[in-house]
Amino acid sequence: MNLNEKSSAGGSLRISRDVIATIAGAAAKEVSGVYALAHPSMDLRGIVGRGKADITLTDGIAEIRMRLVLESGAKIRETAENVQQAVKEAVQNMTGITVSKVNVVVAGIHYEGAEIDD
Repeated sequence: MNLNEKSSAGGSLRISRDVIATIAGAAAKEVSGVYALAHPSMDLRGIVGRGKADITLTDGIAEIRMRLVLESGAKIRETAENVQQAVKEAVQNMTGITVSKVNVVVAGIHYEGAEIDD
């Protein structure tokens, strides 16, 4: 649970990477066309719903990497760009941490009626 720390005259504030990942994941799931976050070791059976964003903090600036499963029929490029914008805005607005990049990996497509472990 690595922390991002900011100090001010009134004290200090620490925000863990897990909190940033949770904010990023929630923002991504709200984007139309996103089915779920993909687990980093998603296999052919398609384990979804247990994944989270990877956060790298360098000098107080965040870089975020997310693996997603999209709904069938979603426009991949448009959906990925919408996720990038939504995640960047959510993390910056809620934490005050600058986000330099949101890298999106489309790890799968969910087809209605397909069996997926959750």
